[in-house]
Amino acid sequence: MILITGATGFVGDALVRRLRADDVTRRVVVAVRRGGLSWPDGVLPCQVGDLTPSTDWTNALNGVSAVVHCAARVHVMRDTSADPLEEFRRINVQGTLNLARQAAVAGVRRFVFVSSIKVNGEATQPGRPFKADGVLAPLDAYGVSKMEAEQGLREIGQQTGMEVVIIRPPLVYGPGVKANFAAMMRWLQRGVPLPLGAIRNQRSLVALDNLVDLIVTCLTHPAAANQTFLVSDGEDLSTTQLLQRMGQALGRPARLVPVSPALLKLVAALVGKPAVAQRLCGSLQVDISKTRQLLGWVPPLSVDEGLKSAAEGYLREASV
Repeated sequence: MILITGATGFVGDALVRRLRADDVTRRVVVAVRRGGLSWPDGVLPCQVGDLTPSTDWTNALNGVSAVVHCAARVHVMRDTSADPLEEFRRINVQGTLNLARQAAVAGVRRFVFVSSIKVNGEATQPGRPFKADGVLAPLDAYGVSKMEAEQGLREIGQQTGMEVVIIRPPLVYGPGVKANFAAMMRWLQRGVPLPLGAIRNQRSLVALDNLVDLIVTCLTHPAAANQTFLVSDGEDLSTTQLLQRMGQALGRPARLVPVSPALLKLVAALVGKPAVAQRLCGSLQVDISKTRQLLGWVPPLSVDEGLKSAAEGYLREASV
């Protein structure tokens, strides 16, 4: 039996559906904040409330052999907390380690933690992608909290014998994606001209189905125990290429105007949005060679297949 936290979220919901599709006899426990939600047959909801340092996981962990921990206080653009780092630590570090300690006591064999590439940092230099066992350099409170959670989980694993697997995804996209990725699809669908036709950066992305496939692999693969993995689609794209291929997936040619990245960065700085320019113009590449070699894992979806799936999901929602 598998316990999934964050099961109503973007990744957690897709993981629940994948696990049930793979094996209809498999029992999946989902930790929920409140009751009243409907779930497919074979999915057992357990109301535990919020992820906190004092949450009681006893009922949710009863009979569970593996945990996939997707729940977290996520990265937010405009954090209104008086002390953002402390709040991230309270939920993402203390809340996570509280769950892990109780899982170990309950006899859970493997704990899969969905972390973030922000643990490695925010940007890479050409030809120097992040590596799973490379230097850690988180720059914001969210990334710091994920790094500290990873460190605490490894300590718990060493002390208790519970196997810990850490997965650090970059930007995840797919049906139902929100935020900036959805905004880009909306702009393309409406035919809005975008000043992003001359960007030559390189960024790694991961389709939702690819991330879920790796999580499922890490639940049972013997070589995954006590390892950290990076994940991507296996093909990096510039922002310009991403928009062009996203337009193809939507059936709407991207209307891109070639504007110098230096000018874009200058304008973004003048309007107080330097981070936006960094995401659009900067590079962030991940090396998934360890994931491929140790697990024999290959992303089941290509970039174009992932973009098509995301586009179909967006068009379905837009037609409602």
